[in-house]
Amino acid sequence: MAENTIQRIKHYLDYKGIKVSALEKQVGMSNGSFASQLKNNKTIGLDKLENILNKYTDINLDWLLTGKGEMLKFDVLEENNSKLYKKTDKNSLNRAIPLYNIQTTSGIIDLFGNNEYQTPVDHVSIPTISECDGALYVIGDSMYPVLKSGDIVVYKKVFHLERNIVWGELYLVYINNDGNDFFFTRFLKQSEKESYVQLVAQNPDHQTIEFPISTIKALALVKASIRVNSQF
Repeated sequence: MAENTIQRIKHYLDYKGIKVSALEKQVGMSNGSFASQLKNNKTIGLDKLENILNKYTDINLDWLLTGKGEMLKFDVLEENNSKLYKKTDKNSLNRAIPLYNIQTTSGIIDLFGNNEYQTPVDHVSIPTISECDGALYVIGDSMYPVLKSGDIVVYKKVFHLERNIVWGELYLVYINNDGNDFFFTRFLKQSEKESYVQLVAQNPDHQTIEFPISTIKALALVKASIRVNSQF
């Protein structure tokens, strides 16, 4: 049986790691109503559908209504024989980028998931940079001297990891391995082990570590960094 619109919404939620309860709260649905409609194979009202599209702006409307095309609104770009995906947004230049000050792994998980509880502490703007999803303060010295604790990194989330990792670039990486959560700022390099990835630090005091690519639950390309050298 072909998927209907509400089943495709659930497929999107699963892909993005968004809880059904979060969607219901964010688009004005009563608790449990979406799950009930999904279970009974019902349709969703136009007003709620409009709220969903306004909240989750990366959903491809054609895919949502017909099932045809890509789930997300991405343009495909070719760079060094690797595919990158960039949101279709013609007004992205010079826009304010939300800056988050997160000190815990749970905060990172939420930020890279449904971002329900994270509020920006400020915004930054970088002229001519293409669209970014946010900015974070760096914690730790694993990337010193490229980055030092207190620097700001500006990031863009990456999807379809199996074809969109550009090896050798700097990434924010959230990993869940055997039930343990890790968050790294590292260069990604191909491992000699099949289906593994190397996380390479700049600081020689930090060893290169390897994880299965399948343990990467969220990934973001570091597109820029900001360092404040003086407060006066």
